[in-house]
Amino acid sequence: MEVIPYGRQHITDEDIQAVIEVLKSDYLTQGPRIAEFEEVFAEYVGSKYAVAVSNGTAALHLCALALKVQEGDKVITTPITFAASANCVRYCGGEVVFADIDPETYLLDINKVRELLESSPKGTYKGIISVDFTGRAVDLEAFRKLANIYDLWIIEDACHAPGGYFTDSTETNQFCGNGNFADLAIFSFHPVKHIASGEGGMITTNDKELYEKLLKLRTHGITKNESEFQNSIEFAIGEDQQSQINNHRYPVWYMEMQELGYNYRVTDFQCVLGSSQLKRAEEGIRRRREIAKTYNKIFEGQEFIKGQSGVVEGHAYHLYVIEVEDRLGLYNYLREHHIYTQIHYIPCHLMPYYRQFGWKVGDMPNAEYYYKYCISLPMYPTLTDVQQDFVINKINAYYE
Repeated sequence: MEVIPYGRQHITDEDIQAVIEVLKSDYLTQGPRIAEFEEVFAEYVGSKYAVAVSNGTAALHLCALALKVQEGDKVITTPITFAASANCVRYCGGEVVFADIDPETYLLDINKVRELLESSPKGTYKGIISVDFTGRAVDLEAFRKLANIYDLWIIEDACHAPGGYFTDSTETNQFCGNGNFADLAIFSFHPVKHIASGEGGMITTNDKELYEKLLKLRTHGITKNESEFQNSIEFAIGEDQQSQINNHRYPVWYMEMQELGYNYRVTDFQCVLGSSQLKRAEEGIRRRREIAKTYNKIFEGQEFIKGQSGVVEGHAYHLYVIEVEDRLGLYNYLREHHIYTQIHYIPCHLMPYYRQFGWKVGDMPNAEYYYKYCISLPMYPTLTDVQQDFVINKINAYYE
């Protein structure tokens, strides 16, 4: 059997041709394909605005900047996530406060968050970063109600969950990143994600003011919007051209850096690849859900299984996780048979960087228990039935 990784991109001839066309065009970056991708992606998740950036980490950083996270601001997030979900707060000098996970869903536990908020004076915390871990959508309606009580903003880290959704109290499907409950949402286009563009990320929002701020921060804090210019037309022209000054027009070359931003731009060929991949997004999610149903049927009730992702409506299944006894033994056994599983994730609060702030073993018992046993199985649309059967048979054989 060939190597079976836990995740894999699927690049078609159509994808390749789309990239070739851009490589032959006039624009490799800062061209029309970026806005096109932003438009179709916003439509896909149901948000008003989308801003394409260089990667998911850049998206998180820009969100924290746009929401004015600063020195000493306390922000709550989950310990079971990739480090970037927490690091974006530290980039701005803020303080990360972890809250434990729900052991059934693996998501940030709203009851633990509520306990944190109720135990401190109002105003202690500034925001919440929720994570749609493994592709399972957080119930943002419930988090929004809680956040409103304490005047908190919400960033939804939806890197695992484009196309995922939860059902709200009105029985309406609320898609990840639609902007109805979170102030900002972010996505990643890393090769193992649902939409692969090599690298790349997206921020979605329904807030026009935040959208316009993100556009500026993405490109060094620079604007070319004449209505925002602060320097005079005379200064912009740079010489005595009275006729142009009288027309009250800035020269076409003029731009202003108005705040400290970053170069978090993405290229046109990445965006056209993302747009091409987006056409197959629903097909990919259907296949992921089929794979999840097969795993669930086989492993449900097995004695060696301590927990599993299960079959959940609206789950986008970036990952399918099982919790097993002798995780290290299984991991090594599967690698011997060319099945490359992965562990998602080492609890952030126990990373050496975050330990320096006082976090220690025992602070997040649910997250720590989960980490001892979790293992992510192969999950990607091009995983064949034969390959999945091989994975399942090897797992069963190990425990038999």
